[in-house]
Amino acid sequence: MESQRNILLIGLLFVSFLLWQQWQADKAPKPVATESSLVANAASSHSADVPEADTGVPAAAVTANSKLITVKTDQLDIQINPVGGDIVFAALVSHKKELEKDQPFVLLEQTNDFTYIAQSGLIGRDGIDSSAKGRAAFSTTATEYTLAEGQDTLEVPLTYIADNGVTYTKVFVFHRGKFNIDVDYKINNTSAAPLQVQMYGQIKQTIKPSESSMMMPTYRGGAFSTNDVRYEKYNFDDMAKSNLNQATLGGWAAMLQHYFVSAWVPPATDSNTIFSSVSAGGLANIGFRGAVYDIAPGATQEISSQFYVGPKDQKALSAISDTLNLVVDYGFLWWLAVPIHWLLMFYQSFVGNWGVAIILITLTVRGLLFPLTKAQYTSMAKMRNLQPKLTDLKERFGDDRQKMGQAMMELYKKEKVNPMGGCLPIILQMPIFIALYWVLLESFELRHAPFMLWIHDLSVQDPYYILPLLMGVSMFVMQKMQPIAPTMDPMQVKMMQWMPVIFTVFFLWFPAGLVLYWLVGNIVAITQQKIIYAGLEKKGLK
Repeated sequence: MESQRNILLIGLLFVSFLLWQQWQADKAPKPVATESSLVANAASSHSADVPEADTGVPAAAVTANSKLITVKTDQLDIQINPVGGDIVFAALVSHKKELEKDQPFVLLEQTNDFTYIAQSGLIGRDGIDSSAKGRAAFSTTATEYTLAEGQDTLEVPLTYIADNGVTYTKVFVFHRGKFNIDVDYKINNTSAAPLQVQMYGQIKQTIKPSESSMMMPTYRGGAFSTNDVRYEKYNFDDMAKSNLNQATLGGWAAMLQHYFVSAWVPPATDSNTIFSSVSAGGLANIGFRGAVYDIAPGATQEISSQFYVGPKDQKALSAISDTLNLVVDYGFLWWLAVPIHWLLMFYQSFVGNWGVAIILITLTVRGLLFPLTKAQYTSMAKMRNLQPKLTDLKERFGDDRQKMGQAMMELYKKEKVNPMGGCLPIILQMPIFIALYWVLLESFELRHAPFMLWIHDLSVQDPYYILPLLMGVSMFVMQKMQPIAPTMDPMQVKMMQWMPVIFTVFFLWFPAGLVLYWLVGNIVAITQQKIIYAGLEKKGLK
């Protein structure tokens, strides 16, 4: 009994430490980069000839510009600036900004005080986009495009004719039911001289304070993948300190936030460079520079890349790149979180309710652990039967802890009792609990997912704190069902009596789905406990 209570306390401290450690690593306040360091970073990025400035057009003018090209599909509402052909606005039609409201979630935008856009262009010796020359001004036959009913793809062509007569066509290809956009350059070299160009794509975002909390340690910042590094976060502070310059075959560069991601994914067979920079104006950039293409006179060339702007849908992301799904970051317990997520999706696919799916996962976990749970309570019952003998040992040896410990070990050996035998189920519960926490935190499917009654969103805390209070009551009932050992230290007894209160306070800020898992688990444990104790009483063990 004493060992079980110790493990419960250790479990609480362990979870607290993990959450604190994650918060410190990803979301603790970062030192602000100095103006000189930002300018130095911006200057060093210019050497790659990637345009650092936007378009020379103020943000307010860009968003108010009537010449912006609008594109509407079943999933995306996009606005493209013809100067440079940058995506300056992206709303996700099927994802609402707030629960029970019709306004779509806006991922990319450019306003007076915030910029989050996706840029792409051609640089190099004969590039049409550069810091020195400015951005190419494209023309188009229409300013509004809509994916019609029954239409699977939609092409949006933008044309630019250079002074030497070379025609550059930038084509955005949208797909029904998808959040990835093909960005293709078609170059027709009608000049008498060879051309040399290189495609780039970058995501530009204003650095702003984190909206994370310790109980919801979500990440906002950059991430990238190369041949050597399958997935690595590169936050705004990292960008301010040092520019990325990673050569790789394939790879990708992304900006992450809670549930959503934007990413440039160049061809997997091309030699690319992943780069980052921070502008003096407080804009963080992360992107890629692609392979250099030589285009002979009279020849044509196509250069392509993909841009994803949408939810962290693991299936959709895996279809674009083998490693892009890693932006759904489950932490060091990913190997446990992945099957839990799969099982959650499987249950939800036929019950149609995420809360019920969480309950089914709870029953599955408790069912698998039942043999160990039975062994746990059997061990606890044997320990209780030894209490008179343990009390006698305490009276015999008094404060001599060394002799007391030796005598207890001999008694356990003689009676064939393992004092740690009741700890294994609790130890196994902790990583499952933490893995499920990250599944609920990272899985976009649970965003705005209702359960029943007052629980309209399982991904956030219970608005009325009813589930945490019920969970605390269930812990109190479990505690009362387990008699306190006479040998337990009085101070430890008081700590254990406060455990339901501590856990209740701790769970007030947890996602409702996680609290539901723990509450149902406690109810199942109480039921199992009654059944097992009834069986033990028949065997003379109480």
